[in-house]
Order: sequence, then structure tokens, then C-alpha cells
Amino acid sequence: MPAVITEPELLAIIAAGETFTVEFKGEERGVLNDSSIIENAVCLANGRGGFLLIGVEDDGRITGARPRHGTYTDVNRLEALISNRTVPPCPVTCELQQIGDKEVIVIQVPSGLPVTATSDGLFKRRGTGGDGKPACMPFYFLEMQSREGRRSRSDPSSRLLPQATWNDLDPLELERLRQTIQLNPGRADSALLALSDIDLIKALGLGDGAEEIENLTLAAILLVGRPEAIQRYVPAHEVAFQVRQGTRLAVNDFMRGPLIKVSEELTARFEARNEEQEIQIGALRFVIPDYSRAGYREAVHNALVHRDYGRLGAVHVQWYEEHLDISNPGGFVEGVTLDNLLVVAPTPRNRLLADAFKRIGLVERSGRGVDTIYEGQLRYGRPIPDYSQSTNENVQVVLNGGPANLALAAWLAEKDTTARRISVDDMLIINSIERERLLDVPTASHLIQRSEVAAKALLERLVERGVLEARRQGRTRAYTLSPESYSAIGQATAYTRSAGFDNIRQTNMVLQHVASHGRITRSEAAELCGINSLEARALLTRLTQEGHLQLAGERRGSYYIVPPFEPPF
Repeated sequence: MPAVITEPELLAIIAAGETFTVEFKGEERGVLNDSSIIENAVCLANGRGGFLLIGVEDDGRITGARPRHGTYTDVNRLEALISNRTVPPCPVTCELQQIGDKEVIVIQVPSGLPVTATSDGLFKRRGTGGDGKPACMPFYFLEMQSREGRRSRSDPSSRLLPQATWNDLDPLELERLRQTIQLNPGRADSALLALSDIDLIKALGLGDGAEEIENLTLAAILLVGRPEAIQRYVPAHEVAFQVRQGTRLAVNDFMRGPLIKVSEELTARFEARNEEQEIQIGALRFVIPDYSRAGYREAVHNALVHRDYGRLGAVHVQWYEEHLDISNPGGFVEGVTLDNLLVVAPTPRNRLLADAFKRIGLVERSGRGVDTIYEGQLRYGRPIPDYSQSTNENVQVVLNGGPANLALAAWLAEKDTTARRISVDDMLIINSIERERLLDVPTASHLIQRSEVAAKALLERLVERGVLEARRQGRTRAYTLSPESYSAIGQATAYTRSAGFDNIRQTNMVLQHVASHGRITRSEAAELCGINSLEARALLTRLTQEGHLQLAGERRGSYYIVPPFEPPF
């Protein structure tokens, strides 16, 4: 069996000190009891996993572990002890490491384990102690729900509230829910309108019972609960709408009502500030807003649906002079990262709440609301949504405003026909090239968060449609907007400038090669510049005519050199 950790790796971990994934337990004063080992294993299991090192003091001194089974330590028995005294059994790996004349017991606890307790019912987690250092802390029920929700292993919004009754629901909010369904034809499940209030709650999975509602969920209170019920059962729920003008907070409104009502209030505040301009191109008329309504709507609803309702803090919608900032407590759920936002399968933290939002028409039923957020920015030629400030504690998206690229927006609208829709991936590619002039396959792959094979196929399809033009061949192949595309967005000179930069680059590469190697053939020039043979011949012919090169040799043996210097007299 391979070692859990090598000696150099172990020494490096010890030198770094205790962290949220490393716990030291010294035995300088006596053998560590079994209960302490089990509690610390549980503590790491309920965190991010890590290493429990027995025989290392809190200050990092290696004093050595004492024998646990007579004159030696049996690591198999130690693994069995931890497994038998944890619920569910914690699958640790133990080994002995010899550091000089000292022995250290290395216990590795894997990450991603379910909530784990000692067999005595003790729950602990890794956290920050009163001295600001990593320590084992009590693990409370709401914290467990929050963690499991982040890992999509449980649904906090489906938690039943035994004390909640039908009277905790607001009749006005039930009517608001019905109106929301009516106002979203095509998005909402219109069949819900034919149901009674009780059957509507049951159909949305918000409560159950035989004839009457006997159990209500957290999602029911969040959607249509009375204010006092929300305060009682979801005290962490809070939403802030703020308008910042420089350093001054011009608007600072806080809301704690049911989510559908809060959504309407946020939308009203947005509409009051979201200015529009109208442009006419030919027979077509376009309305260009400061921010996309659909993109804002999805970003706000994502924040309300995916926030961690067991964590203190508000959902914030902050309106700055040049951008919108929307954030919510609770980081991305497990498996979602900045590098896969566009392609990862939908993984809501609050599944029941998310499903209710879909069925009443407030969010995309496909679960791909992030595409709508991206499209809302790209369709008007603005930067992509910025999620880079998100952490393990919160998700934050910045929607940059500023002047729209009106010509690009109009062109995209013309291209976006029923037969050939412009996809988010298409817009990502076009938007990037419009800003950067050239785009290669690896960069496109990173941009659309797909494989290089998929990125190249997309680029070539856009070439076939006349949107893009390919430059060079082979590994250096790159893409730019076609002359027709540049003309359509009012940047005809940009194509010429882009082509000119490419010519300068190829010229410099060829001349540098000849300076270094004394000669260059047509095939070498083609490979060097990533162009085909005909393009290489045209390039070398031009450089010869300009006096930079001279043809030598004949036919297949021909090559190009620097012309010999001839004095002017």
C-alpha cells in the first residue's frame, strides 16, 4: 500500500503549523486517550478532512507518539477503533512515520464525508477558536444543514416546521403567487391556477397532509409566509437594496418579507433607475437599457433561491454609478466553480425553493439562469458577468454597465433569427474578438468552458456562417471577425488594422528566422507562421520584392536568404 504521506511532505506540513486541515496532538505528558482521537477525527471529517498527527506538540515540536498496543502501535486496530466509534463509520487511513528517532502516527481523514458524530452522539467541526487559531468547535444543527445544503446532499428549504400552521401563511401572498403564475405565461405551470389554495401548496411540495395541510416547509414560509412567521422561522432572511453615489449611500432599503413580494419590490426599484435609449437602424428599432431586465431578474432570483438561509447576512443588491453588485450569503455549492459556471449541471442549494420558483415562472425552468445573466451583458457588447469576488462564504456577481456597443447590439439582433439563434457561446466568442481582435482555440476553450475540440468546432461554424475569418494554420491558427462583420458593426478599418498587425508579425518572424539560421524555405515559413503553402509563397515573394530577402537555389531546392550588401558606388 502506498504511503499516506512521505517524510518530506510530513515535515513541510508540520513546519506550516496547525490549520483547518491539520491538527497536532502531542504525547509528551502521556498517551492520548481513544476518545480524544475519535473526537478529533470527527472534527476533521465535519470540516474539509485533513491530517491528525499524534506525536507532534501544539508548537510543532516532534516529541513522538507512544505505543498504543503494548510495545507497539497497530495502525489497523487504530483504523478499526475510529471506524467502530463514529457514525457513520469514518474511513480513515493510518500509518507510522519515523522522523529521526521519533515516531509520528499520521491519521488521514478524507474530505467530502457526510455529517459525522462519535458513537456517543457528539458532533464537532473544525473552526476558529477564541484565540483566533484553528480548533474543534461544537457543530450545531443549522450549521449541519448549511454544510449539507452546500454539498447538495440535503435540501434546507424542504425542512418541515412542526410548529408552523396554515395560519402562518398570508392569504394576500397566496393571491400574489397566483398572479405571478398568470403574469408569466409560457414560463409558469398554468395548471396550478385551477387548484385550491391547499392543493396549490401541496402541488408545489410546500406542505403535506390528507385533507388539510399538516406540515409546512421552510420554503412555504419563505414564499407566502406572514412577516411574523418569517421572523420566527427564518430570522436570517433579509434583503438590502442600496444605491451608492460615490462614498454616499443615497438609498438603503432593507426588506424581510416573503420572497415573491421582495422580488416585486426589487424589480420596481430596478425599473425606476434602469434608463433606456432607442436606436433605429434601417427599418429596425432597438431599445438598449442600462442593464438587461432578464439578466438582472435571473441574478436577483438566483441570489434569493441559492442563499444559505441558516447563515446570518443579507442578500445585497447594490447600484453603483457604473455597475450593479448582487451578492448572497453562502458560497457556491460543491462542484460549482468559476471555471465551470457555464457548463456545470444545475445544483441548487434549496431544491424545493428553486423548483417552486421555476413552476411559478420566476426563473428559467431549465435551471440555466446563468446563461440569461451572461446573455444580458453580451447582447449589448458589455463585459461578461464578473463572479471573481465570490468566496466560500458568499457568491457575488458584478454586472458592468456603461455605454453599450450599439452597433454590435443591433448586429447581434439582426443575426439572431428563429432559424439560427445566436447562442451565449457565440456571443462570448464575438464579444471577445471585438475587444481583442484575435482569438485562438485554447483561449476560446477557456472562455466558453468547454474542450478545445468543442471550441474549434464552434469557431469553424462561425467561419462557415461568415461571422469570423480564420488566420494562419496549424497550432497558431487564430480567428478574427470577417470583413463583413466588421463593416456591419461600423469598424471597417479594424479589419484592415488587424490584418496589418498579422502581416507585421509574420514578417518579423520570417526575418528573425533568417537572421538566426541564415535561410528559410517556403515550408519552414508556412510552419513558422501557421499559414498554408500558397500564403507562405505570397509572403516570401512580397519580402523579396521589398528587398528584405533574396531567392536562392532552384525549384524544390529553392530557399530565401538575406541579400548580400552592395555599396551604393
